[in-house]
Amino acid sequence: QVQLMESGGGSVQAGGSLRLSCTRTGYINKCDCMGWFRQVPGKEREGVAVIYRYSGSTYYADSVKGRFTISQDNAKRTLYLQMNSLKPEDTGMYYCACAAGYPQNKFRGDGYNYWGQGTQVTVSS
Repeated sequence: QVQLMESGGGSVQAGGSLRLSCTRTGYINKCDCMGWFRQVPGKEREGVAVIYRYSGSTYYADSVKGRFTISQDNAKRTLYLQMNSLKPEDTGMYYCACAAGYPQNKFRGDGYNYWGQGTQVTVSS
């Protein structure tokens, strides 16, 4: 089993920055691929950033390219999402997720096996 816990959410004004963290415990070697997803009420959960844990390769949704950076500290078993130039449309609940293997579509949530509880990000205009 893998347990994931997010932190770092909050409320900021447009143009501001936040850094989210996701700490993993348990059988961490199951996580070949890790991602950050966000969801707003009434909408599907969408992937925003993904990292392949062993190669370090990173991938971003078009909506966040150039503004968000996903990174990891394997010694600390922690995944990060640095979010800059935040926009009101970035508002949502942000979730950390772990996939055992490499999902065919890395930005779809159904390819991931473990999820955190989420941390809320609110960006005001």
